Amino acid sequence: MPGKHVAVLMGGWSAEREVSLSSGKPCAAALESKGYRVTKIDVGRDIATVLQTLKPDAALNVLHGRPGEDGTLQGILEIVGVPYSHSGVLASALAMKKDLSKAIFRAAGIPTPGGMLVSRQAAAKEHVLERPYVIKPNSEGSSVGVFIVTKEHEYPPQELTRADWEFGEMVLAEPFIRGKELTCAVMGDEALGVIEIVPTARFYDYEAKYAPGGSTHILPAEISPFVYQEARRLALAAHRALGCRGVSRADFRWDDTAEGVGGLVCLEVNTQPGMTETSLVPELAAHAGIPFAELVQWMVEDASLNR
Repeated sequence: MPGKHVAVLMGGWSAEREVSLSSGKPCAAALESKGYRVTKIDVGRDIATVLQTLKPDAALNVLHGRPGEDGTLQGILEIVGVPYSHSGVLASALAMKKDLSKAIFRAAGIPTPGGMLVSRQAAAKEHVLERPYVIKPNSEGSSVGVFIVTKEHEYPPQELTRADWEFGEMVLAEPFIRGKELTCAVMGDEALGVIEIVPTARFYDYEAKYAPGGSTHILPAEISPFVYQEARRLALAAHRALGCRGVSRADFRWDDTAEGVGGLVCLEVNTQPGMTETSLVPELAAHAGIPFAELVQWMVEDASLNR
C-alpha cells in the first residue's frame, strides 16, 4: 500500500557489507517511486533500538551474510514486532549453515554433493578429499573464502591458516562438480526461470558475481528442457524443505556429461539474494515479466511476522 513506511535494512558488518549497500539503494529508490515512505538504515548493533524508535510499518531486509541472513536479524524483527521480508528465523539459520541445509536436502530427496565439515586447520594440513574438491566457509555467501583445489595443487590452501581469517573455524569440503553453473529463483510459491552463469574469471567468485562484466548470464539457460524443469522443481522443493518465505535463490551444478538429469545437484539456497544491477533475481523476475520496482513492492507487501 503506497504511503506505508518501509525501513530498508542494508549494510551491516559482514564480509558482504558493500554488496548489501549496493542492493539497498536501488530497492529504496524503487519503493519511493511506488509512493512508499522509505527510511534507509545502515544496520548496526543498535538496530533494535533504531526500529523501536522509527516504528516502520514493514522492513525490507536486504542484508547479506550475518546478521541479516542467519536468523539473527529476523529474531530481532520478531521481538520488536516489525513485519519483514524474506525467510523467517529458522529457515534463515538452516540455509546459512550449509552442512545443515545439505542434510535437509538429502532427507527431502534433493540431490546435493557429498563432503564433510572439517576445521580450517585440518583442511590446510592435508587434502581432506580426493582432488579436485572445493573448500568453502560453512556460513558465508557470495563465494567469499572459497577455494577450488585441483590436481595441480600439491598442497591444500594455506590461506586457511591466516590469523586474519574471518569466515569461521569450520569449513565445508565438497567434491568439485564439473559442468555448468545454474541458478533458479523462487518467488512466493512459484519457481521462476533458470540462468546459466558463465564466469569470465576462473570460477563464479565474489568478483564474478558483482563486478560488471564478471560473468555472462544466459537466460533462459541453454540446457535440455528436462534439466531446465528439474532445476525449477528442485529450487521450489529446496525452498519448501527449508521453510523459506518470500524470495529465495537455489544454486546448482550440472554435470552435462551425465545421463538425463542425473548430473544436477543443489549446492545451497540463498535466503537473501542480491538485488544489485548485476544480480540474478531481478534478472529472473524481469524475464518473467516482473519489473524491478514491482518485484521490490511485492517483497514489501509479502512482509509479515511469524515467518
